Amino acid sequence: VQLQASGGGLVQAGGSLRLSCAASGRTISRYAMGWFRQAPGKEREFVAAITRIGSGTFSADSVKGRFTISRDNDKNTVYLQMNSLNPEDTAVYYCAASGPTRDNTKWSRIENEYDYWGQGTLVTVSS
Repeated sequence: VQLQASGGGLVQAGGSLRLSCAASGRTISRYAMGWFRQAPGKEREFVAAITRIGSGTFSADSVKGRFTISRDNDKNTVYLQMNSLNPEDTAVYYCAASGPTRDNTKWSRIENEYDYWGQGTLVTVSS
């Protein structure tokens, strides 16, 4: 699975962005998907995850209520809608795929449980 993240950019605090992660090579319908981010000088951290058919979504406490992960398996794409952005959200955002799996409940916040990674897209939030 090849993953291509896009949609990053510069936004003012309080603004919104929607990231997209387009997959190629294989259908992502058999993969749980996740978003991670890495801020300057910090380790990469979990942001959000979604099960293979979208029946369950999960997010880090730091983004809960502001970020929403979703997927469109017909378009082979996963999204991260980010609202009420603040400067602490500045980071490179990565999408990742875990699988393949037949488990509709599978998801993870653990990096090494993901098998495929995109190249990252930079989000910069100005104050």
